[in-house]
Amino acid sequence: MKYGKRTLEQKICPVCQRPFSWRKKWAGCWDEVLYCSARCRGNKNR
Repeated sequence: MKYGKRTLEQKICPVCQRPFSWRKKWAGCWDEVLYCSARCRGNKNR
């Protein structure tokens, strides 16, 4: 079964306020993922 980007779970990044979708590499830790990228994770206090 194929899934398009619209059917995957999404979250909003608290730094850039953009939505980001679930990725296979986050399958085991999706609940802990807060930021869309390493760049946003590094800028979380700015």
